[in-house]
Amino acid sequence: METNHQIPTVAEMLAEGNIPDLLFWVGCAGSFDERAQRITKSICKILRYAGIKYAILGVEETCTGDPAKRAGNEFLFQMQAMTTIQVLDSYEIKKIVTACPHCFNTLRNEYPSLGGYYEVIHHTQLIQSLIDEGKLKPLDNHEFKGKRITYHDPCYLGRANEVYEAPREILEQLDADLVELKRCKSNGLCCGAGGAQMFKEPEQGNKDINIARTEEIIHSKASLVASACPFCMTMLRDGIKLKEKEDSIQILDIAEITVKSNGI
Repeated sequence: METNHQIPTVAEMLAEGNIPDLLFWVGCAGSFDERAQRITKSICKILRYAGIKYAILGVEETCTGDPAKRAGNEFLFQMQAMTTIQVLDSYEIKKIVTACPHCFNTLRNEYPSLGGYYEVIHHTQLIQSLIDEGKLKPLDNHEFKGKRITYHDPCYLGRANEVYEAPREILEQLDADLVELKRCKSNGLCCGAGGAQMFKEPEQGNKDINIARTEEIIHSKASLVASACPFCMTMLRDGIKLKEKEDSIQILDIAEITVKSNGI
């Protein structure tokens, strides 16, 4: 995959005698989903702009095992996890950033029990730290001036790992009107994709979760929804399309918002 430059793999960097400071874990969605690929490219632009020496695993990256574990197949999860740990350890990887809260949660919280110890951060945490360090200077070029923006908390980023402030602090840099959804932070509502639900049809009920969440977004009168998870992005886009609000409500990932607001 390319942005405006070729992204090195860890193997390529090591062959040249270089060691990456950071491994960018792209994830299944960021690799194969057409919409999520744009998030991946935005993160690469940010990493390059900030001068961070990073690499990806490329074809050596496989699924972390999160969907298998959530669906109840612990055996498959452990097989996938052990394979990944073997690859990461062979390259002596220490620090990982990922745009997927599901990968983030699994790598951070579930790999240690299998012997995989890494510093794992979410891309919103990385962006916020780059702003704090002065490596990323918000230009506030009024790309989002006057827009009414709301942020949807991904379950595995928010309630599971209590990362609430980083994405919000990034949005506070904008010249925009920020509004919270009725259910947010520790009381946030799932987009409907968590727990491996992304890969199956919902059970019969009164209303799909992503529709309930979309109705809350519409009620907030926000014209832009900030997301921080590729699964949430898919579910919310589906909900907004079903409600025929595509012309009035836009969904962008925090990384995409950062690229636009900084003119990267």
